[in-house]
Amino acid sequence: MTHAADSLPVVTASNGQPFMPCDAVLALLRSIAESCRTLADDPDCDLYSAGAAINIEADALEARAIAATTEVP
Repeated sequence: MTHAADSLPVVTASNGQPFMPCDAVLALLRSIAESCRTLADDPDCDLYSAGAAINIEADALEARAIAATTEVP
């Protein structure tokens, strides 16, 4: 399964922590807003569905951030 979070750039900062550029964060927030608007128009979806979808994307992004800080070059 592909996740929207997979397209966001995650790099390792000089302090060894994962880092996302501001434009990537803005794109993430805008995609969350768009998803909420789309779900709002679907009578079979509610805020629980939106929350579940956001959690799935957050998990995918967290996995990438962990991988970015533990990979050996």
